[in-house]
Amino acid sequence: MPSATTTSARDRATAPHTRTPAPGLFLTLLAVCSAVTAANIYLAAPLLSLMARDFGSAPSAVAWIASVAQLGYAVGLLFFAPLGDSVNRRRLVASLTVVTTLALAASAVAPGAGVLAVAVFVASAATVIPQLLVPLVAERAPADRRARHVAAVIAGLFTGIVGARVLGGLAGQAFGWRWVFAGAAVLTLALGLATAAVLPSRRRAGGSLFSGLAALPSVLRGSPELWRACVRQAGMFGAWSALWTSLALLLTGPAYGLSTAAAGLFGLFGLTASAVAPLAGGLVDRFGAARVVRSAYLLAAVSVPLFLLGGQVLWALSAAAVLVHAALVASHVANQTLALTATSAPATANTAYVVAGFAGGAAASALAGAAYSHFGWSGVCGVAGVWLVLGWGTTWSRR
Repeated sequence: MPSATTTSARDRATAPHTRTPAPGLFLTLLAVCSAVTAANIYLAAPLLSLMARDFGSAPSAVAWIASVAQLGYAVGLLFFAPLGDSVNRRRLVASLTVVTTLALAASAVAPGAGVLAVAVFVASAATVIPQLLVPLVAERAPADRRARHVAAVIAGLFTGIVGARVLGGLAGQAFGWRWVFAGAAVLTLALGLATAAVLPSRRRAGGSLFSGLAALPSVLRGSPELWRACVRQAGMFGAWSALWTSLALLLTGPAYGLSTAAAGLFGLFGLTASAVAPLAGGLVDRFGAARVVRSAYLLAAVSVPLFLLGGQVLWALSAAAVLVHAALVASHVANQTLALTATSAPATANTAYVVAGFAGGAAASALAGAAYSHFGWSGVCGVAGVWLVLGWGTTWSRR
C-alpha cells in the first residue's frame, strides 16, 4: 500500500487536471447540461407541423424526421458513449458539443427536409453527452450517496425531454421552428463548453471509434448483474413507450376529442419523473437497487389496468400517467446505478444498458402502433403488460 506521503504527492501532481467546483455546483451544472443536451433529441417532434408548413408539404411528409433523431441517438450511443472509458472525457465532451452546435445551426437554416434530416441525425448522434456524464458522476460519488448523485443527472435528463416536447412546441408557435433550433444551438454551446471546462482531465490510453463497441459483448457476458439490469429496463421502458407514444392517438381520437395542443400538455405528467428521481436515489442508497426495481415493477403493473380504464375515464388516465412515470424513473435510477457499478468499464456498461432500454422501447412502440390499429387502446395496454412480464420473467432466476 502506498504511503500517505506518496499518495499526497500523487494528488498534488494531478491537481491541475482535476480542479472542479464545489460538489453541489458541479452536480447541478452536469444536471443542467444533461437537460439541455437531451432535449436536442426531441426538438423535432413538436415542430413537425410548422416544418411541413414552411416546406410546403403535408405533416406526414416530414414526420420521419423525428425517427431520424432517434436513429441518430442510437448510433451515437453505440460509437461515442463507450469512449468514456478510454479517452479524455473533457476533450470528448468539448468536441461533441461543437459538433452538436454546428448541426443544430445547420438545422436552423436547412432549406428542405432532406438537409434538415441529415443535420438532425448528426446533432442527435453527437448529443450523447449525458451518457458520458452519468458514469463520471457514479465514479466520483461517495458510495453511500452514489444513487442520489446519479439520480440528480437523470432528473435533469428527464426534465430536458419533457421541456423539449412542451416548451419547444410553445416556442416554435411563438417564434418559428428555426429559432428553436438556433436557441438550442446557443444553449448547447454555452453549457457544453462550461461543463467540459470543469471535467477532470485525465490522460488515458485512448481507443478507436470501434473499440468500445467491440467490447460490449464481453462486458455483458462477464456481468450477470449488468445483463439483468439491461433486460429489466428494456421491459420497463418498453411498457412506458408503448403507452406514451400511443397516448396522443387516444386523446385526439373519438374517446376524448382533444386538440393536438391540449393532448401535448398531457406531457407535463412527465415532470413526475424529475420529482421522483431524487427520492428513488435515496431509496436505492438505503435499501439497494433490487428492492427499488421490484417496487417500480409493481407500480407499473398497477398502472396498466388504470391505463385500460383510462380509455374512457380521464382521472384514471391521469393517475396512470403519474404512476408509470414514477415507475420508469425509479427503475431507471436503480438499474443504471447497478449497471455503472457492475463492471470495471462503467462507460461501456452504461452504453449496453441504455441501448438495451432504447431497443426495448423502440420495439414496444412499433408493436403498440400495430396493436392500436387492430385492437384499439386495449391492444396498446396489452403490449405494455406483455413487456413488463417479459422484462421481469426473463430475469426471475438469480443465477
